Amino acid sequence: MPKDRRSPGPAPRPVPEGLDEVDRKLVRLLTADGRMANNALAEATGIAPSTCLTRVRSLRERGVIRGFHADVDLAAVGQPLQALIAIRIGAHSRDEIDRFRTKVPTLPGVLSLFHVSGANDYLLHVSAATPDALREFVLDHLTADPAVSHAETSLIFEHVRATHL
Repeated sequence: MPKDRRSPGPAPRPVPEGLDEVDRKLVRLLTADGRMANNALAEATGIAPSTCLTRVRSLRERGVIRGFHADVDLAAVGQPLQALIAIRIGAHSRDEIDRFRTKVPTLPGVLSLFHVSGANDYLLHVSAATPDALREFVLDHLTADPAVSHAETSLIFEHVRATHL
């Protein structure tokens, strides 16, 4: 694919210097349970609660921990259907690609947008209430988009989130 077809996006972050075994253990524990209390984190890592609080704050400030998120049961909120949509961009304009990248994450039901290598340019993870709603999403927001040359939808039968790095 020609270079001018893809937006570079944000520059990759360098790996933060100075992650020791305690920092790595804190990251592993918080990956498994982002709501783990500071006292429990401190006990599990063998450090004082005040030290633990300082270390977690430092991990956040350095960008190692970017946030804490709820793992929502999509069926419980009326969005039981999930799909991955492989998207090929046909436009050669950086403006069109940037517009697409900015617009898509704001669309209803979009969970994640991945810029990938290979035959497709993006993988889009979406949820929907019904197969009809999914079809309407694809027709209204993807195939109607002038930047999109191809969209292929794959239903997700099961999604299991890893609890470790």
